[in-house]
Amino acid sequence: MKTDKQNFFESVYQVASQIPYGMVTSYGAIARYLGSARSARMVGYAMNGAVAREDVPAHRVVNRKGLLTGKNHFGGSKLMQQLLENEGVRIKDDQVVDFDSHFWDPAREL
Repeated sequence: MKTDKQNFFESVYQVASQIPYGMVTSYGAIARYLGSARSARMVGYAMNGAVAREDVPAHRVVNRKGLLTGKNHFGGSKLMQQLLENEGVRIKDDQVVDFDSHFWDPAREL
């Protein structure tokens, strides 16, 4: 039987797997969409575990200001930045440039 935490993580992964190529969303936006607005940190924990999953584009989830706060979970390299830049997202000083134009809100899109 799955725990509530496992179910929550799976729900996070389902939402994150739908983030379009070249777009980003935030931990908080996913939490709000799932009806747990105060669980942004838990979404972050889920994303930490999703880095190794090919079906979840964890690199597309950033903090509410567009900062690549999860970058350390990509092997301590610039991999998160490189993956986003490969999708046409500009990054400067570990932050998404023109964040609003790249922001995907699951509450509006799903």
